[in-house]
Amino acid sequence: MNRNAIIGCILGTAVGDALGLPYEGVSPSRAPQLLGPPDRYRFVFRRGMILDNTEHTCVVAQSLIEALSKSDDRNEVQLFTKRFARRLRWWILALPAGVGKATARASVKLWFGATPQNAGVFSAGNGPAMRAAIFGAAIDDVSLMLELVRVSSRITHRDPKAEFGEIAVALATRHARDHASPDANLWLEQVVDTLGEDASEFTKLLRQAIESVDAGHSTGAFAQSLGLDRGVTGYTYHTVPVAIHAWLSHPDDFRSAVTTIIQCGGDADTTAAIVGGIVGAGVGRDGIPQRWIEGIAEYPRSVSWMQDLGDALADTIVGKTVAVPTVNPIAVLIRNCLFLFIVLFHGFRRLAPPY
Repeated sequence: MNRNAIIGCILGTAVGDALGLPYEGVSPSRAPQLLGPPDRYRFVFRRGMILDNTEHTCVVAQSLIEALSKSDDRNEVQLFTKRFARRLRWWILALPAGVGKATARASVKLWFGATPQNAGVFSAGNGPAMRAAIFGAAIDDVSLMLELVRVSSRITHRDPKAEFGEIAVALATRHARDHASPDANLWLEQVVDTLGEDASEFTKLLRQAIESVDAGHSTGAFAQSLGLDRGVTGYTYHTVPVAIHAWLSHPDDFRSAVTTIIQCGGDADTTAAIVGGIVGAGVGRDGIPQRWIEGIAEYPRSVSWMQDLGDALADTIVGKTVAVPTVNPIAVLIRNCLFLFIVLFHGFRRLAPPY
């Protein structure tokens, strides 16, 4: 059922995001010495907080509710584009920490009058991929899902590579939602058919990930085979294949999937958020460790608020008229200032040994 997949996707993204956040930018060799294993939250007082990965997933969900709930003849994709762009403009005003350069520049360009079609910058970062899973969890119509995904990507990132990555993640989430045991080759066939010859380099990397899983290699070993010894970068051709490897290695084991990719280092919050969204859509809320869900210390985007958001999106899809869950912008700004203070503490902590 879409409801279980949607809620599992949103909460899975949040848990992966919060678990991976302290490990962001730390190499796989240093992370165990500096922080210990990613088996619990290590951000502040054994609690976790979310970053832009989850915030964008929530913004997409809110925009989908508005776009899909209209019963008139207005185009759903056009309405989603308008609503998503508007929410991005207000999101950047709240001074989010850790926002990617491409997303930040695109959001600012929207304030200066750029249209959603012209706001994106030429970047192959993993910003679009981090918010892709919710599309696959929520939308049944594949053609509509792909149109929405493409719009989501191009608003901030104009490089086709970023779009390829977002589509692959959305299709992976849809596959995880619909199949108790993933058929990697069936999923890859759909990706290849969707992306075409222009994405041959990318689909070759995805095929290598599948072959590595079939050979019994760990996700860490696969990342090293791509030259990512110091961690998975924010380049979508690095992020997405490694995330797919973690998903296929542990499709029904949320804990192992998320901790495995965090141990690969690098952009750990985003990679864990992507994997958390994919696997979360497959296992639902009940498949995510309850103590990890309860350990997220957030306001105003609390766990209960995110669950309400998932319920509202699920209700919209079955034709019910619901109010879009919103957040107080002043509360978001205050929260982000506190969050930035904690991030600075972690930054200074990394200057000290062990190295």
